Amino acid sequence: MNAPFAGSRLVDLSLVVAEDRPCWWPAHVPYQQKTFNYFESRPRDVQPVLSRAGAYHTRVLSIDEHTGTHFDAPTHFIPPPDSELPNAGPMGDVWVDDVPLDQLMGPAAVIDVSGLPAVEPGTSPVIAPSVVRDWEAQQGELAAGDVVLFSSGWDERYKPMPEGGAYAEDVLVHRTSSGWPAPGVEVMQLLLERGVRCVGTDGPTMGPAHDGVPVHVHGLAGGAVFVEGLARLSELPPRGAWFCFAPVKLGHGTGAPGRAFAFVRDE
Repeated sequence: MNAPFAGSRLVDLSLVVAEDRPCWWPAHVPYQQKTFNYFESRPRDVQPVLSRAGAYHTRVLSIDEHTGTHFDAPTHFIPPPDSELPNAGPMGDVWVDDVPLDQLMGPAAVIDVSGLPAVEPGTSPVIAPSVVRDWEAQQGELAAGDVVLFSSGWDERYKPMPEGGAYAEDVLVHRTSSGWPAPGVEVMQLLLERGVRCVGTDGPTMGPAHDGVPVHVHGLAGGAVFVEGLARLSELPPRGAWFCFAPVKLGHGTGAPGRAFAFVRDE
């Protein structure tokens, strides 16, 4: 690997986006991937394919902006300032293509939240400010430019359906299990005060399952962005990795899927 990451190990932090995986938010537009053109026409197949434009293979995607590993731009929860809608403000004019790439990368501060106590089905254990402060007592105070990543191991539930229902559907639709650990507004305020402007989670969303709006509004209005649906955060040390998220540059997008990865220098 070439400088500046020579000697580093590359860790892929992204989920696979596939029709048989729980990669979209329950009750939203399901992800679909369909063949538009194939090498040759096969009209008698169970799923017929046609060679409309020559001997090559390409597919058409139907995809929500917030599918798989993705990020939330401020406009996802903040209306534009002239809309007169609740929570409207300046960050409501910040779309996907307005967010600079350097806001989506930086030194990773990985906070293990896998040990939070169980809660009632349909709700999430809420990460308290004490969890962050305890981490800081051991790893040093968070600073501007740090990318805070909440590691819970929730991505282990991201499996082909129907087993993959444990990732989000069982929590949000059937309410048969508790949800992913998620920060409350108090934690988000603490991160904003530290100068953190990118926060990630291996849960399907940053907000708690039982009330996801307040933390989104508070963080996004404060100038932060969220990277959601991460994977393999347990492979990163608490300090020392360099995190990157490269989203699709969607014009006027409220969010965008992409590829998350980190460089880790093993001592």
